[in-house]
Amino acid sequence: MKILLAVTGGIAAYKSLELTRLFIKGGHEVQVVMTAGAKEFIQPLSFQALSGKPVRDSLFDQNQEAGMGHIELARWPDMIVIAPCSAETLAKLRMGRADDLLTTLVLATDKPILLAPAMNRLMWSNAATQENVAVLTQRGFEVLAPASGEQACGEVGEGRMPEPQDIFHKTLENLEKHAKNNQAWLNLAAFWAGKSILITAGPTFEAIDPVRFIGNRSSGKMGFAIAQVAAELGAKVTLIAGPVHLPTPKSVMRLDVESAEQMFNAVQAHYQKQDVFISAAAVADFRVALPVQQKLKKQPDSDSMTLELVKNPDIVAWVASQENKPFVVGFAAETQNVLAYAQDKLVRKNLDMICANKVGQADNGQLLGFNQDSNALTLITKDRHLALPESAKSLQALALLEFLSEQLSFESV
Repeated sequence: MKILLAVTGGIAAYKSLELTRLFIKGGHEVQVVMTAGAKEFIQPLSFQALSGKPVRDSLFDQNQEAGMGHIELARWPDMIVIAPCSAETLAKLRMGRADDLLTTLVLATDKPILLAPAMNRLMWSNAATQENVAVLTQRGFEVLAPASGEQACGEVGEGRMPEPQDIFHKTLENLEKHAKNNQAWLNLAAFWAGKSILITAGPTFEAIDPVRFIGNRSSGKMGFAIAQVAAELGAKVTLIAGPVHLPTPKSVMRLDVESAEQMFNAVQAHYQKQDVFISAAAVADFRVALPVQQKLKKQPDSDSMTLELVKNPDIVAWVASQENKPFVVGFAAETQNVLAYAQDKLVRKNLDMICANKVGQADNGQLLGFNQDSNALTLITKDRHLALPESAKSLQALALLEFLSEQLSFESV
């Protein structure tokens, strides 16, 4: 996606460097526009180094206009993000001013615009500012509420620019929303309309006793995102969910299970007459051989406990082995050698497709995959690889279903 990031004057301008980094890491193309006020706080060269593009900062720069003129620039992005958005910029936008590059771009574009205000708490709460926000919202601008906390001036209250990660995710949500109005979405909806998809999602919990269990960190967000997008595209979706705390997507039939055996029984009951089976659940490989009926107590004379574990059924391999199987999609969540392990799993379990992603802890300490709102899948078949840049799981789901539609169309030829 192409994002025009506009930076206005304010101490929060330094946060937009991190926002630029997040967009670039997510595989998006970024063009930064800076106002004169913004350049008082941070140098354009910093944004150029991150985005790989010269910063646009003047309406009357002959060199810039000879390349991508301001009208062409207004047509270029998929979305415009103004962060930080100063009180002065809010007022100019409300009035429809066109006295610099940014305000002229806003007047000359029909692209969605996201505003991330940042200012002193009293400036934010001032009636004039609130009226400006109300008018802009009514005109279709998306205005993020500023965060509350200590400000550069030493005061405490609402007015801080939202954190870059929050702006990043909100931008992806808006891009997804507007993508549903384009022809590609309509074509994909025409393909999936009426097709049946069975999806497993979330972890499984294997009982040790009535209190304790063996589980994992899966939140179910990826599987639920696939179910939601598939249903929005018109597919008939059955979702078999492990123990998660997520709302059921609209128009999705949901079955709740807890253990791997319960999930296996549910899959066996529903896999027939499905066009696609997507095994997104993180199913426990082992369960306790003999769960006890009462809570286990610590033994005062022992510092250890031994549990006998037995293998759980391999649900996705079982479905892939059936003569009347649907198109089978597996997941490989790995902490190392991600692609190698995924390709081995694809062949060993006779899957039609596998989605690989790295989980665990990144070098910077951030958790990857499990219980996160974003992901970075690599979609693999016997003949194709497609690495998706990190994005919201809903966007990953949309890309997955688009890739899957291509595979199904190819096989039907």
